[in-house]
Amino acid sequence: MPSPATNLILKRSVKPDLLAHEADHTINWVERFETDSEYTKRRPLAPSTWTQLQEEIEAAPAHLLGSTNISVTGSIRLAPAFLTGAAFRMVSGADLAVLQRGQLWSTSDTYDADCDPIVEEHDIGYGEDLAVGINVTVRPADFTQDVVDYLREQNIPASKLLILTPPAGPNDGSVSDSHAANALAVGIRDALRRPTRTTPRIHLFLACPMGLALLLGHRWNRLRPTVVYEDVRTAQGYEPAFVIPA
Repeated sequence: MPSPATNLILKRSVKPDLLAHEADHTINWVERFETDSEYTKRRPLAPSTWTQLQEEIEAAPAHLLGSTNISVTGSIRLAPAFLTGAAFRMVSGADLAVLQRGQLWSTSDTYDADCDPIVEEHDIGYGEDLAVGINVTVRPADFTQDVVDYLREQNIPASKLLILTPPAGPNDGSVSDSHAANALAVGIRDALRRPTRTTPRIHLFLACPMGLALLLGHRWNRLRPTVVYEDVRTAQGYEPAFVIPA
């Protein structure tokens, strides 16, 4: 099931609360996304833009000054979830928690060892940037081909595409709980640090649980500036949503 439209609710608590009126800060873009169905709202409806949404998400920490334990609820697409994690990045001292299929996933949960992803490399040859696909939930051949097609059709200046998947491969149960999600998020970040050390930019494509996107953004440090793409289900497949500085 695709992530619904963006309705981001933040509370000063490690226990997520589904009631927006009890939130400390709310970002509600439901009416500013295209289409009537909450499950097909995938892009801002003009004149609203991704840039405006990014500004509102990045301003959220200022509304929660002094808070170190923050719950995230609402209907959040993958690119906004990743950006929310990055806005409250680990180096800021904040911890985030989110409900994922009835489980509480928290950035503060520990794990025994990093989960090193499987990395596949595909040549693109269009420039010096690096494209990265995180695939946890989609059939591998389909996801890889969709990203490759987009990169080539849009002339994205990437030298190659790295596809990162969990060791057991992409499937609905490949990330079992919060501990596994944190271990995989750290493993993905660390696996990218050396390949991206000299690249000008990262182009990031996500096919994963929303909770993992949030945790991954939270730990996205010591990496290059990143363009995060959203799957908008149009003829072109994706479109750039946010640019996250290094």
